[in-house]
Amino acid sequence: MSETEKKLDATGLFCPEPVFRTKIEIEKMQVGEILTVSADDPAAEDDISRWVTRNGHELLDMKKDGATITFQIKKVK
Repeated sequence: MSETEKKLDATGLFCPEPVFRTKIEIEKMQVGEILTVSADDPAAEDDISRWVTRNGHELLDMKKDGATITFQIKKVK
């Protein structure tokens, strides 16, 4: 894998923490890098998806495994 991948574990955190921490991590990254975020707050599914779209990044993947939702977000700009 040539692209750098970073991980953020936001499980156990509730709105707005998962989105807030995702934003901080993305801001520290370079364009083209991928952030994998794990969250178990039910609101995170919509919150993070909307934040990614609103900020012009790319949601590569979103998977649910029980209560945990995993997002793969590519920094676009």
